[in-house]
Amino acid sequence: MAAVVMMVAGCGMMQGNSSNTTSTSTAATTTSSSAMSAGQGAGNALLNLYNQYKADGNKYDYKNMQNALNAVSLLANCEGLKDNYKDKTYLSDFGKGLISSSLGLVTQNNVESVTNSLVTMVKESETVQNASEKAQSTANTAAGYASTAAQYAGAISSLLSAFGGK
Repeated sequence: MAAVVMMVAGCGMMQGNSSNTTSTSTAATTTSSSAMSAGQGAGNALLNLYNQYKADGNKYDYKNMQNALNAVSLLANCEGLKDNYKDKTYLSDFGKGLISSSLGLVTQNNVESVTNSLVTMVKESETVQNASEKAQSTANTAAGYASTAAQYAGAISSLLSAFGGK
């Protein structure tokens, strides 16, 4: 479980910063395309998490390896939100990707709320990552990692419950 938590906490290393593209007009297209792709990946992971959440009786099982992998995918695909959360074009394209890949879970009516929740989660993941690095260097026990996983479980459960009885 500690390895999974480390993967979740370290997901920022899995996704490059999409805003660091060339400074030509191609950069806007690349960023837009990257935002849409990231949104699609996030939407797919979110849908998988939500389907399992419903199958488990409206509970997020953070011990389920598939849930952990989907959480890592969700956070990795949302990494660009950390630097682009004020960029309306990026957010719009990210939202279009979310909507297109979540099969009706994310809609035009809730995309802003969902995106805001994801921005918050990604910002918090940076804090968790920093804490995780400190924990590694001081050799904290597995109980510390379980606490981090439980925090993610709470954040993901809260996000999934926002969709109600879809």
